[in-house]
Amino acid sequence: MLDEYDFSNAQRNPYEKKLRKSVTMRLDVSTIDYFKGLAEETGIPYQNLINLYLAQCVKEKKRLSFA
Repeated sequence: MLDEYDFSNAQRNPYEKKLRKSVTMRLDVSTIDYFKGLAEETGIPYQNLINLYLAQCVKEKKRLSFA
């Protein structure tokens, strides 16, 4: 191992924006069941489906309406 490394030509991680963070959420059982059903139909894990849906909401800038 070197005593000192030169990072002057280093590049930022190109996948940095795609990193994920683990969070704990309390979801209704019916919501989880809905996404688990979709997961069985599509073959995509339900956690990924929830993430895809939330990412779509962000992209479309959806807002909840509390009426």
